[in-house]
Amino acid sequence: MTPQQFVSKWTGSELTERQTYQQHFLYLCDLLNHPKPADVDKTGASFCFERGATKTGGGQGWADVWKRGFFAIEYKRPKGSLEKALQQVQRYALALDNPPLLVVCDTNIIQIHTNFTNTPSVTHTIALEDLATPANLAKLRAIFFDPERLKPSLSIDELTAAAAQKVAAIATALEADGHDPQKVAHFLNQCIFCCFAEDARLLPQHLFTRLLESGKTKPTAFKNLVGTLFEAMRKGGYFGPDEIDWFNGGLFGDVAPIDLGPPLINVLLDASRLDWSHVNPSILGTLFERGLDPAKRGQLGAHYTDAESILRILHPVIEAPLMAEWAAAKDEIGPLMARWTQGGKGSKNAKVRSDALYHGFLERVRNFRVLDPACGSGNFLYLSLRMLKDIQHRAMLEAETFGLQYDIASLVGPEAVLGIEISPYAAELARVAIWIGEIQWMIDHGFQPSRDPLLKNLNQIICGDALLVWPQNGSENEAVTERHWPVCDAIVGNPPFIGDKLMRARLGSDYTEQLRSMYEGRVPGGADLVCYWFEKARGMIESGVASRAGLVSTNSIRQGANRRVLDAIVASGRIYDAWEDLPWVNEGANVRVSLTCFEGPLVSEKTTAIHTRLNGDLVARISANLRPAGGLDVTDESTHAADLTLARRLAANDGVAFIGTQKNGSFDVDPALAAQWLGQSNPHGKSNGDVVKPWSNGLHILRRAPAKWIIDFGWTMTENEASLYEAPFEYAKQHVLPVRLLVRRDRRRINWWRHGESIPGMQAAIGPLPRYIAIPRVAKHLVPVWLDRTVLPDCALVAIARADDATFGVVASRFHRVWSLGLCSALEDRPRYTPSTTWATFPFPAFLSPNHTADGGTEMLAGDGVTGVVAIPSNMSGVQREQAAAVATAAYELDHMRNNWLNPSDKVEFVVDHPGYPARSIARPGYEAAVKKLTLTLLYNAMPTWLQNAHQAIDAAVAVAYGWTDYTPEMADDEILRRLLALNLTRRISGAIVDEEVDEDEIEA
Repeated sequence: MTPQQFVSKWTGSELTERQTYQQHFLYLCDLLNHPKPADVDKTGASFCFERGATKTGGGQGWADVWKRGFFAIEYKRPKGSLEKALQQVQRYALALDNPPLLVVCDTNIIQIHTNFTNTPSVTHTIALEDLATPANLAKLRAIFFDPERLKPSLSIDELTAAAAQKVAAIATALEADGHDPQKVAHFLNQCIFCCFAEDARLLPQHLFTRLLESGKTKPTAFKNLVGTLFEAMRKGGYFGPDEIDWFNGGLFGDVAPIDLGPPLINVLLDASRLDWSHVNPSILGTLFERGLDPAKRGQLGAHYTDAESILRILHPVIEAPLMAEWAAAKDEIGPLMARWTQGGKGSKNAKVRSDALYHGFLERVRNFRVLDPACGSGNFLYLSLRMLKDIQHRAMLEAETFGLQYDIASLVGPEAVLGIEISPYAAELARVAIWIGEIQWMIDHGFQPSRDPLLKNLNQIICGDALLVWPQNGSENEAVTERHWPVCDAIVGNPPFIGDKLMRARLGSDYTEQLRSMYEGRVPGGADLVCYWFEKARGMIESGVASRAGLVSTNSIRQGANRRVLDAIVASGRIYDAWEDLPWVNEGANVRVSLTCFEGPLVSEKTTAIHTRLNGDLVARISANLRPAGGLDVTDESTHAADLTLARRLAANDGVAFIGTQKNGSFDVDPALAAQWLGQSNPHGKSNGDVVKPWSNGLHILRRAPAKWIIDFGWTMTENEASLYEAPFEYAKQHVLPVRLLVRRDRRRINWWRHGESIPGMQAAIGPLPRYIAIPRVAKHLVPVWLDRTVLPDCALVAIARADDATFGVVASRFHRVWSLGLCSALEDRPRYTPSTTWATFPFPAFLSPNHTADGGTEMLAGDGVTGVVAIPSNMSGVQREQAAAVATAAYELDHMRNNWLNPSDKVEFVVDHPGYPARSIARPGYEAAVKKLTLTLLYNAMPTWLQNAHQAIDAAVAVAYGWTDYTPEMADDEILRRLLALNLTRRISGAIVDEEVDEDEIEA
């Protein structure tokens, strides 16, 4: 059939829809030389007429013609309502596997509506008289053969970002002119909603764009025109000849337009010409908040948290439980409706029971409430609302196949989501995102948005502090109280990431003290701010006013004081879904986070269909450190994994590992200046060597940073005694004192000449030794190194007060590394080694534990008195001695080869700045660039074969010391952890309460 014959055939046709649609479609197949449905699909499984016609709910199917993965077509009689046809096919798109093209036709007009994921919907209209043009024939061929040809090139996210950039430019310009930021934000929120409303056909066609176009030539009238439009939207009425719906909902309750002027009117006009009907509310609020809030404007171009990341929480907390309930209901409804269809005795009761189950579930979803108590600009809330609406929609479609009617009256609305947000910018944007998301969902699924008013009040999005309620107007007669969260089914969100040591600086001392006092006994001292959200959610679940929670936190939630809130959650319920370490975007910065979903014990017993998952994998149980766990009996070979939260501090490890000193001031100096001071005399005749020492931190060890020396007056020296070391004291007085006078801590301000934390226990422990082991606290690789006893370690290092190669070998082994990774915290994506969890709990081989390798009894195996030393306890047997020697020898070889790689003799030479102190390496002339690249980080990133072999030799020797005769490099990490935990639980528990250590978050200028 030619195009001309097709046009001639259908011109002037007035047949009804039922009389024409199959013939019309078959002629289209002939026109495009495409097989007919019956020619290629005898069962109708993928290409057929009247898809869904067999549903017992009545009607004529979900689509008149359907081809899986290509299109769904709905016909109407000539001059019938194509809008209603589109609504019909949109409503059932989910049941039709969401085809990429939704097509409506009345034989005179064919309309193609694109339906690709994450792209705006584009409409292509083909009139019958224009069908024969090459462009229109190409579009028809695309429907049948290649829908991708019609896929829009611009993604929804790109469109949304472009819109946000334009509005941000207007906000910046208005605030530069002195306008109040809050009024600017409110006015622009009204403008962007108008852009959306006209494209969603809630305002007369292109009304706001036409207003902007007139404003270009009449800028003085623009402000009044906008104000008149907003007033009409506030209460309903007319704008000129156009009738305006009642919008309000709070967005138009305050009408105070701003005079933009021609340049900014042009920018807003450009923005209005974008297709706002398809902006993405899940990123709209974030982008606009960054554009409107002066404090966050620098983050505008930063990446936002994508929907997929948020859904990792929403799926287990909202979707999975509700769908499990619906699955149970369907299992009952199916047989009941079959009995009703067959008729006879009991059929009526079967129908009544089916209706009760069905409508009971619809009401369950309609009354489901999701709370985000740190909702920001509404990302979690928008996606939660959409998820609830999708769940209900799916249930209604599936119920239709049983013969139950689609129930529009039970649709979920915006009242389902509740929020608390302290920023007025973000709180209003959250409401805008929810309004837009609600309207978009209704239109996209073939429904008309509810009206009178079109925007429902969202007073459940509260602007205020989520944790404390402060007296109004600073009244001294009212006390600060705890914020009570509303009753809800699920608590979700991304609470603020502020570390414990930064809370005073960010929130103020008064707020921090009030918060800690209010939550004393529930949230431990030293916990990060996010922990208060976890405890609040846990308490609501325990008291029965919430069922589940899913929260984002930094991945340090698994460790230290933070972990105690997870301990409480596990004690009163269970963690049933978690991701222990993921990339995330927070305040425009890339961070590493944990996602934790938890529930109470009653829920756990009822909802057996919800499996326990960690990092997407099924596990038996999740422990409080977000690791897999089996039963409590960790010695049981059948358990799935070791629950490392059961690990105990061991007495044998006490007093050996310390976090280094924290200087809290500019005490560090260059080697040349230090060498000069070491040669000077002092009034009391003592050497500056008492207070000037070589200094090392993580950068020196891992990245070959330039050597430094440091002034250290110890922890007991008075100011007068320190002043006798004349040159170092005057240097500290000039560079340290002015800054220390500004710090809050009295001890550091009064004792300004001393380091912030001197760690006397560490200095006493390493003082008698010729050397000690140092481990960088925060690093991608756990790499122990030797440091000379004269070198003072910084707080970026952990100092281990042992000088023998046997201890070094165990610390360098895979067993210690795997244990440390299981128990450490993290900074971004780098593990953080902490003595209180990683060292204090590690079970060494019995005869090589730290109390056996103390410096009392040592035997020289090789070397020069420093290298090749292994501690041999007095009661060590011959076999134990041989095993200790094997570990020490392997460790010595590793250290020797590493040093040769880092300092090749042809490129590096060693210099001694002062007798009695360790030599430092410098590049030979011409090799500076090459030597700079020889770092431990680079070496361990590359992990050459010789290095792998050296570590495997250590591992094999240490495995023998443990008595693990079955060890091979292929042994699973989980098996190693299980064995080590079993050893830990058989050892004597430490009596120590706290470590003598500091936290890098405490470092002040």
